[in-house]
Amino acid sequence: MITVKHITSKSDIKKFVHFQHDMYKDNPYYVPPILKDERDIFDPEKNQVFKNADCWMLLAYRDDKIVGRVAAIINYVEINEQQKSKMRFGWLDMIDDIEVTKALLAEVERIGHEKNLEFVEGPVGFSNMDKAGMLVDGFDEMNTMITWYNHPYYMEHMEKLGYLKETEWVEFKFTPPNPIPEKINKFASIIAERYKLTNLKFKTAKEILPYVDDMFDLLNKTYSSLVTFVPIQQYQIELYKEKYMPYINPDFIELVIDEQEKLVGFAITMPSFSEALKKANGSLFPFGFLHLLKAKKSNTKAAFYLIGIDPAYQGKGVTAMMFRNITQNLIDYGVTECETNPELEDNLAVQASWKNYDPTLHKRRRTYRKEL
Repeated sequence: MITVKHITSKSDIKKFVHFQHDMYKDNPYYVPPILKDERDIFDPEKNQVFKNADCWMLLAYRDDKIVGRVAAIINYVEINEQQKSKMRFGWLDMIDDIEVTKALLAEVERIGHEKNLEFVEGPVGFSNMDKAGMLVDGFDEMNTMITWYNHPYYMEHMEKLGYLKETEWVEFKFTPPNPIPEKINKFASIIAERYKLTNLKFKTAKEILPYVDDMFDLLNKTYSSLVTFVPIQQYQIELYKEKYMPYINPDFIELVIDEQEKLVGFAITMPSFSEALKKANGSLFPFGFLHLLKAKKSNTKAAFYLIGIDPAYQGKGVTAMMFRNITQNLIDYGVTECETNPELEDNLAVQASWKNYDPTLHKRRRTYRKEL
């Protein structure tokens, strides 16, 4: 018999977080998060998203053994301001037994009914800035720092339980050109002169901090028209500053400003931390941070994390200015492989950014929806 329990204690939250880690510990493609950071996500004292969200953490048991987990989430910004009557679910993991998946999602659906919501969708996090999407293609590729990994049977369970595709993301990999193609150099120079734009360079991560709020504001403008969009709150910005600034290598950050020194575009690239996180095995101590530090300074792989372009400049070639510099930095660092993080499959504007790099689509991930 399968029993689904609501959990709140710190010891149970630790079990919730470690369930995935234990289940995938021998999988060569699974990249573990820092487990303390995962636990902090579900701590209202440390994650201010709880100002605008509720979360029910669920563990599935069979004979006193944990066999699955899921988090049921309501984002009230989404519901009250955007009028999206959505029950979210995320952090879904379970053994290959559809009855476990059915029991977990049935409880998510029950909560949604109780709250008079219209549909359930997942896997997603609390907001757009969290991990999202179930892997449906690319199971023999390592996930990145900001994506989930899962077995193929997850998708099969969802479809058998009546869940339908809602949103799909694609991920690409490519080799940066060396040297930079002359047409990119020329085009970038033409765009800079035509619109009186300037690239900013940084020597330290601290120098980037004054621009972070503007970057998130630009991110809101860039993606506000997308169906999955939920405005980024200021407290989330503060959280991500704290969480991700230690990983930033300033050489991989590109900002473009106009004549009034207003930010019109940015691109955040990072050395890949996938291998380092596997070696860290979920913990920064005693030696995990050393693996991350080494990956930050010396790496043959890099990942494109975020790109934001002011709508007034979209389609005008601003990305060429940023990618010219990024490509040169990749060459200087000896990077031979790049990958993008998830992009909506219909976001052709962003995907066009990679056209000069001969990209290969190597992963797909998906959210599923069910009417309540």
